[in-house]
Amino acid sequence: MSLNEDDDWQNLVKDIQPLHKEERDVSKPKKKIFVKEKVTPNRVYSGEKLGCLEAGCADNIDANTFKRFKSGKMKVERELDLHGMTESEAFEKVISFIKSCYLRGLRCVDIITGKGLHAEDVAFFSGRGVLRDRVPQWLNLPEIRPLILTIIHPESKEGGSGVLRILLRRKRG
Repeated sequence: MSLNEDDDWQNLVKDIQPLHKEERDVSKPKKKIFVKEKVTPNRVYSGEKLGCLEAGCADNIDANTFKRFKSGKMKVERELDLHGMTESEAFEKVISFIKSCYLRGLRCVDIITGKGLHAEDVAFFSGRGVLRDRVPQWLNLPEIRPLILTIIHPESKEGGSGVLRILLRRKRG
């Protein structure tokens, strides 16, 4: 700022007075602040080292529960549809979704990744089904792996390989 501009500014602001509390505009509601409960994986699971999640594998789960889950007799309580998201957007959504569902005590949830573009419709080097490949990798991250018992792909009429059905651990305490 030049000296002249500084003098002009001082002349403009010399008569400005702060608003008193009762004069402030309170018509706009204040932003709500949500405190996210932190999930500590060690509190969730303290058994043997967890294996890598793969569709259809059922370690640390009783046979009857797995049979009900795999046959589709467990009601899907929430869905997350990743269609149209970038990889980074989807990553944040998946992590947040799994933690949120676990904290709410939900057991059976779906993540819809889609199947990707069909091979005959795209060039050889273009990405096909990126989220379909990435989501199972993300579910194995130490941050959320202890929250998950098993994953499967439901029957084709329910989305088949474009959907991951996830059975979450029960929230204890």
